[in-house]
Amino acid sequence: MSDPAAGTPTPPPPSPWERERPARTHVTPPRAPLSRERVVEAAFTVLDRQGLDGLSMRQVAGELGVTVSALYAHVSSKDDLLELMYTRLFGGFEMPAPDPERWQEQVRDYARAGRKRLLSHRDMARISMAHVPFTAELLPHVESLLAVFRTAGLPDRIAAEAGDLISTYIDGFVLEEGMWQDRAARHSGDASSLARPDLGEMAAEMQNYFASLPPGDFPHLRALSGLMVTGSSDERFDIGLEIILRGLASYLPDPDSAAHTAPEAT
Repeated sequence: MSDPAAGTPTPPPPSPWERERPARTHVTPPRAPLSRERVVEAAFTVLDRQGLDGLSMRQVAGELGVTVSALYAHVSSKDDLLELMYTRLFGGFEMPAPDPERWQEQVRDYARAGRKRLLSHRDMARISMAHVPFTAELLPHVESLLAVFRTAGLPDRIAAEAGDLISTYIDGFVLEEGMWQDRAARHSGDASSLARPDLGEMAAEMQNYFASLPPGDFPHLRALSGLMVTGSSDERFDIGLEIILRGLASYLPDPDSAAHTAPEAT
């Protein structure tokens, strides 16, 4: 038979022995098994979106689509999770062998890499300041940094403090950067935004303000108004680091003095 209007064959009715097939259902792909790595990655996602104050085990579980209790098979607590996140930042980082001729350059590289690590995720400076790096995974990094200071010839008392001084400087600098970032995000009306504030515009406003102060009362602020605030965080970080390095270098033994006091060969 054919459809006279369309000129095409009419499909036959189903045969009596043809089984009725169930409707095809959507097949959900299997979910990747939960692991410590997936928990940490989800925590970073929540951290970048909501900040440290909004990071909770419940939020991480929601990001993964699992119950909170499922997380505890891989992390023991929120503090354990934060420590894992902090440790993850050091993955792949290696200090070079200490070189007494290049120790300041090696410390500069270490500090810049540390700042870059902390800036890679929101509020990591706060997490860093709350977690001492004396875990099995991080102790080798502490050892390597101390080796740079001691090999350079710094007195042990100064070398012992120098590592903490550098770390505190990095944490504090990045913490300030994050605070200005959050302030700019709130000002824009998007508290979850990670957009950087316009540092150039902010610096210009502060410089103009300092320059407008009464010269009799604030001669130094006026004189330094164009130098105290710059539009480049990189430049400010490097200058502060240079001040620290030159201070540390002042503790190195004077080679000329050491030569004069050395006993003569017999």
